[in-house]
Amino acid sequence: MNAPADPVLRQVSLDDRYDATDGAVYLTGTQALVRLPLMQRQRDLAAGLNTAGYISGYRGSPVGGYDQALWRARRQLDAHHVRFVPGLNEDLAATAIWGTQQLNAFPGARYDGVFGIWYGKGPGVDRSGDVLRHANQAGSSRYGGVLAVAGDDHGAKSSTIAAQTDLIFQAVAMPVLAPANVQDYLDHGLHGFAMSRFSGLWIGLKAVTDTIETAGIVDVSPARLRIALPEGLPMPPGGLNLRWPEEPFLKMEERLARWKLPAALAYARANRLDAHVFGRRDGEPARLGIVSTGKGWLDVMQALADLGIDEAGACAAGVKVWKVAMPWPLEPEGLRAFADGCEELLVVEEKRALIESQLKEALYPLAERPRIVGKADERGAPLVPDYGELTPALCARVIAARLKRWAGRASDAHGALSDELVARIDARLARLDEKEQGGSKSFETIERIPYFCSGCPHNTSTRVPEGSRALAGIGCHTMAMWMGRSTATFTHMGGEGMTWVGQAPFSETRHVFQNLGDGTYFHSGSLAIRHAVATGTPITYKILFNDAVAMTGGQKHDGQLTPQMIARQVRAEGVEKVVVVTDEPGKYPSGHFDAEVTVHHRSRLDQVQRELREYPGVSVLIYDQTCAAEKRRRRKRGEYPDPQRRAFINEAVCEGCGDCGVQSNCVSIEPVETEFGRKRAINQSTCNKDFSCIEGFCPSFVTVHGGRLRRNPARAGAAASASPAAGLPLPTLPAIRGSYGLLVTGIGGTGVVTIGQLLGMAAHLEGKGVTVLDVTGLAQKNGAVMSFVRFAEPGAPLYAPRIGTAAADAVLGCDIVVAAGREALARMGVGHTRVVANVSSTPTADFTRNPDWRFPLGGMESAIVDAVGEDRAWFVDAARLATALLGDAIATNLFMLGFAWQRGLVPLSAASIERAIELNEVAIEQNRAAFAWGRVAAVDAVRCEAAIEPAGAPAVSRRLSTSLDESVARRIDALTDYQDEGYARRYAATVERVKAAELALVGDAPLALTEAVARNLFKLMAYKDEYEVARLYTSGPFLERLNERFEGDFRLGF
Repeated sequence: MNAPADPVLRQVSLDDRYDATDGAVYLTGTQALVRLPLMQRQRDLAAGLNTAGYISGYRGSPVGGYDQALWRARRQLDAHHVRFVPGLNEDLAATAIWGTQQLNAFPGARYDGVFGIWYGKGPGVDRSGDVLRHANQAGSSRYGGVLAVAGDDHGAKSSTIAAQTDLIFQAVAMPVLAPANVQDYLDHGLHGFAMSRFSGLWIGLKAVTDTIETAGIVDVSPARLRIALPEGLPMPPGGLNLRWPEEPFLKMEERLARWKLPAALAYARANRLDAHVFGRRDGEPARLGIVSTGKGWLDVMQALADLGIDEAGACAAGVKVWKVAMPWPLEPEGLRAFADGCEELLVVEEKRALIESQLKEALYPLAERPRIVGKADERGAPLVPDYGELTPALCARVIAARLKRWAGRASDAHGALSDELVARIDARLARLDEKEQGGSKSFETIERIPYFCSGCPHNTSTRVPEGSRALAGIGCHTMAMWMGRSTATFTHMGGEGMTWVGQAPFSETRHVFQNLGDGTYFHSGSLAIRHAVATGTPITYKILFNDAVAMTGGQKHDGQLTPQMIARQVRAEGVEKVVVVTDEPGKYPSGHFDAEVTVHHRSRLDQVQRELREYPGVSVLIYDQTCAAEKRRRRKRGEYPDPQRRAFINEAVCEGCGDCGVQSNCVSIEPVETEFGRKRAINQSTCNKDFSCIEGFCPSFVTVHGGRLRRNPARAGAAASASPAAGLPLPTLPAIRGSYGLLVTGIGGTGVVTIGQLLGMAAHLEGKGVTVLDVTGLAQKNGAVMSFVRFAEPGAPLYAPRIGTAAADAVLGCDIVVAAGREALARMGVGHTRVVANVSSTPTADFTRNPDWRFPLGGMESAIVDAVGEDRAWFVDAARLATALLGDAIATNLFMLGFAWQRGLVPLSAASIERAIELNEVAIEQNRAAFAWGRVAAVDAVRCEAAIEPAGAPAVSRRLSTSLDESVARRIDALTDYQDEGYARRYAATVERVKAAELALVGDAPLALTEAVARNLFKLMAYKDEYEVARLYTSGPFLERLNERFEGDFRLGF
């Protein structure tokens, strides 16, 4: 273990990611793709070329944040003559990129060439096959070049399919590069541009979630990459690049097959893109050669490390590894040299085989060739799956099974596999088996599924009248399918409604609603409406206009789009019945829409929809309400009105009926367990001020007008300004032995990703190796989020960014539901992992549909203890403490980080973490204070509690009685306040009679009947008429609780 010392920190700026021209830079894969065109422009200038860049495409996970990163780097892009124009959809964007390569075929070009980057997720590649085939065959310009970046969500975490685009690239004859880490995005990208220019081809770049959404440290030195153009290669007349006028189409096909693809192979060979990276050298006899690419290569290298096979061990065991940079077309000469002397080649690739068949074709003519296995073994039995995602554990089992075939028998060039290696492999696999077969002994895990944000328009807009059904599509509204909202089935993007066009003639159902996001409408969905009109199919399109592409992060539309424009467009297409429903009808005075278009308040949605389902043809309902998450972002930037009012629930009045949840479907309405039953409270930190919760006309709701949330309630404000961590003992920091894995779990939208970013930057400041993989899936808000953070000492390798089975050294459970979920528990190892978990009872989305849902805290705590062992887990009510100390639950995660650091779970100095907080430039003082108070909580919980102790107790105490006598006594006091002592004595006498009778029957057994009578008789006698409600509002405790949460000049609205 290492005693903490103040390390010498690197001088780092956030601008380094794009401005630094030498040395080490901390980047995500997405940011590497932003930096790439800047580096290409710099290299061209150094070569005497005046080039420009053009980037276009369409967002979608895992390239959903690329456009936002480009917008944030506009200063650097402009300075380097790189133009970013987001595409309306993928195929139109690709066509624009095609146009950049035609620039120099005509007079008037202002640049020597334009290099292009197209991007799109897997389905976008599918829909763009036509233009990709045409543009690739036409080619690239001599000083231009094109990269086609394909986002492959192999695990279908945030996609409707698990895409594999390399096969699509193969089908359109486009070479494809497969980066394995962030450094590869820069290196392969620069090689891709050069290869594209040399060969006249577009070059695909396969970006999978585990590489593009990982952050790491890269070398940006110009001298790092030296590009060699093949010499002496025969060329056809006119060369390989795009020309105009073009040859006849069959000649173009011939040029591509005979000249262009061989040129790409020659480039790969000249630059040694594929490489022998591990184990026995070429020409030396080897038992097992492993061939892999991209993420699969990371999994292989991690698997070997997990099996205890280092470089020396691999050489001794006769193992070597070949890393393929270009999986199609496969460069054969290097592979033949690698295969020479191997007894067996194992091909490890994720999804369907691409390399394996090419490898067999390349080696088949050889007189002596190794056995080749991959998707199947030599007997045809399945080996490496062609579905799902690979993991290091899966690869370890495959590699171990192949290696152990040599156990106890000698090969032609080796003795038998050593007993020591076999025993070590068996021990590692046994630990994997034990973990995967064990599971939790005490708890059925629950899942935190993604859900609509607080105040999301879809909470209301996706409702349909009783007896109707709706169809889903692509967008956040897809989640309505698992909310019991009579919404079923979906289509690809732009096909919305067409499944009903096919069904309608054969169904007794007369009409359906079709949800259609405004982004999808703009992308391609308007064509579906046109077809529905052409067929005369009865259907209502609900165009959900929320003024943002919410699912991928709140981007603006790629052009001008307003409800008025949509109304005019669909009417021009032949839709005669168009209505607008909005939360703000007053913003549309007379004349904003055609006279035939009616505008309604959202409270009339049900009635409007009942009318529309009787309409005989195609109708359109435009539901106009701004995305709640986008409202929140814009309000922080001062770009959107922020109503100076908040909803607040008087717990004493609340009866816990749950109608507020029925009205709003809102996850900011949370259960509160009190002495007098389950109540409701508004989570003020997550509330987005939609106010649909107050539409139930419940007397427990008030609105607070004016004032503001109290940032430092009670005495915490003064304490926070006094550096609470000063004088605390310094922990012993954990040692990094090879690598150190820290898993951060939490809820989407609460800053989990920020914790990973801070840790990554802190490690970079200290000069350590680090990778950070953020796994968010659909969880823009409310779903499970994980950040896998892996540290290494300087210069030590880090392979797979995900922490493996039972391999986490520490878990920072910012939400215990996610920390006790299957995926997180699988990373924990008994006697190895240490856990800090936040036990604050943030309900899952199940609570919006089931008001009796209970938070299974005890089961989750037990599951974690089972997974790590006794005395290796700490449970802290972090959200309660952070909110009370700092006034906002958003401080919870930094509080947790401070707690974990003080407990010795984080192998970084406090100085580097605090510097990373400064560099992040967001709520610096609050985050510093949260980190400091978390440290205090780890060693002095009493001090934390003392800092937040309120001056008085609220009227409805959240402290539960610990005995029947206490429960009865508290209710006697409450009934005395309710009416008088005589009334309270009647209650007490009744309870006492029941208790005496029950004691006579059950003796020392629990008095269940008496407890039930005590609770329910009190509820009956304390009936809340209008006088009691008035008393509960005017009593002191309610006002005290109100003043705990709000400060300033405010008034109440009822």
